[in-house]
Amino acid sequence: MQTLAAHAPFLQGTAAQPFHRYVNRCVYVLALAGLWPLLRALQAREWAAVGLVSPSGQGGRFLFGFGLGFLSLLLVAVGGLASGARVLNHDLELGLVLRSAGIALFSAMTVSVLEELLFRGVLYGRLRPATGEMTALLLSAGIYSIVHFFQRPPPPVVIHAASGFETLGQMLRGFADMQALFPGFLTLLVGGIVLAWLYQVSGTLYASMGLHAGWIFWLKLYGAATREAPGAPFWLWGSGKLIDGWSALLGMCFCAVVVRGYARNRGTQV
Repeated sequence: MQTLAAHAPFLQGTAAQPFHRYVNRCVYVLALAGLWPLLRALQAREWAAVGLVSPSGQGGRFLFGFGLGFLSLLLVAVGGLASGARVLNHDLELGLVLRSAGIALFSAMTVSVLEELLFRGVLYGRLRPATGEMTALLLSAGIYSIVHFFQRPPPPVVIHAASGFETLGQMLRGFADMQALFPGFLTLLVGGIVLAWLYQVSGTLYASMGLHAGWIFWLKLYGAATREAPGAPFWLWGSGKLIDGWSALLGMCFCAVVVRGYARNRGTQV
């Protein structure tokens, strides 16, 4: 990319991205490339087997999920601002705020589709017949949670053939950081369980995609639009990541209560 950017100026912004981000995106590309043979190996011959059906008539489910995800972390974000733990970044101009919101929305829509397909549609959906409901639920939610704790190591001084593997190893050190894992791991574990419940209740991935997208929107926007206040209770309200404080865990529990009520209204037990 850096070589191409020398001849195409419009690629310079992409070429300037940190090296660990390229490694992270390569992991996603490999996941996508392996998705089709994995589905065939699991004998999922149709997209409906992993929760993807025609989007016609699915808008209500998506909006329900998105509204719940948006509201749950909005409450956490407002709580952080109201308590003084975070303050608005007044250095941002309106154009930058709108740009950050647009980027957050784009990330929400793309990442939610990919991760729900992988973690709920494929992993949870295909594990369930083989391992049983509870094992599939905890395994899929646990793996979903743990992969979100990659560290952001400094770029390598020299790029060579093994730099990607070396950087990936450094990124994996985040799994040994207990302060980073808790309560963030528990928060995402509960989130993964709620997403699986919503997939189970609705029968398609659209509601869980919406819920996931609502969360990601605030995760991306909160860090860009706010900054930490001196002496803030980090343990309660977290950082700009939003999910590393205990208040975010309460937000996920709120979603769990709502989804269980939604399931009862539909005559389904989760």
